[in-house]
Amino acid sequence: MTLHKNRAIADKKRHDQPGAHRHAVLASGIAHRHFNVRDVIPQRQLLTWRDQVGHIIDVLPSRTQIENPFYAAIDRYEVGNMMLTDCRSDAMLLERSVARISTDNIRGYAFHVFLEGGIATVAGRYQISGKAPSRASILVLDMNQPVRMQRTASRMLTLFAPRAIVEASFPDAESMHGRVLEDDTALMQLLIDHVTALNQQLPSMSAGAANQGMAVAVELLTATFYKQAGLHGSARAAARAALFGLVRRYIRANLHQSQLSPERLLDSLQLPRSTLYNMFAHEGGLGAYIRNCRLREAADELVKFPDRAVLEIAYGLGFKSAQDFSRAFRRAYDMAPQDLRNHASQRRVQHTPDSCV
Repeated sequence: MTLHKNRAIADKKRHDQPGAHRHAVLASGIAHRHFNVRDVIPQRQLLTWRDQVGHIIDVLPSRTQIENPFYAAIDRYEVGNMMLTDCRSDAMLLERSVARISTDNIRGYAFHVFLEGGIATVAGRYQISGKAPSRASILVLDMNQPVRMQRTASRMLTLFAPRAIVEASFPDAESMHGRVLEDDTALMQLLIDHVTALNQQLPSMSAGAANQGMAVAVELLTATFYKQAGLHGSARAAARAALFGLVRRYIRANLHQSQLSPERLLDSLQLPRSTLYNMFAHEGGLGAYIRNCRLREAADELVKFPDRAVLEIAYGLGFKSAQDFSRAFRRAYDMAPQDLRNHASQRRVQHTPDSCV
């Protein structure tokens, strides 16, 4: 069945009443919100959608897209501290920039389960790219890391889970950011079936059953990525997660120490070189991971301390010169440090509308 046919069926079943917005608290106490651009004039549909999702991610429309009709509809269910959304939309370019991250408090994980369409390209910290999948796929985003992605016309179910819950199941969860999983395994199919059934049944579920269903979904999602990473044995996975956590805590505690380096870390923690370097291969190497952590901290400090000199922040995080810091920052975030500060200042004065996404 085509995406447009599915839209028509879904709209007929779920949106009998006119109007773009509908908010409700179900009998179980689960909050449900619906939004649809269908009642907006065609030339405002994409811009209206951009306003609705703008508190989480930026929509980057082209002039042609603005001038033409745009389809998008979403249902959102809030279950405790987790959320599930069912979204249908036309193709769009989306970005969550370091400026946005540094000025909001959204730090969880988003698991996008595509039932139709998918991701054409996704670029995060390490520029991961791929083709639009021909079958169901999953994209995971760490909302604490920047990302830019081109999404095709699609229908996707998205599970938003708090950071603590995801990292309790997968302490190396940061490494999942921007990865697209497309697989025909039994585990993948079980996951898709579970999330699809959960979405269908949430309106009639009790709060307890809904919470349990969401928790199972997180477990299945992290298990799927565990398998992709080759961590099949629980003991092996636990050991790797504990070691990664140890190294990550050491790096974060010493970001402002100019002596922090892969060699200093090896000496301090007395770990085998091959083990440590293999652990961070997916991050571009241990040195790249340290530098990216410093750049991320620098971005936060540029926003949090607008009166602090850029050079002071750079030196405080171990960069040897203003030029070295500026080059690294531009490569990572495609903007100068001062540009980030200015952009963040502008964001603070912008009004963010109440949204249903």
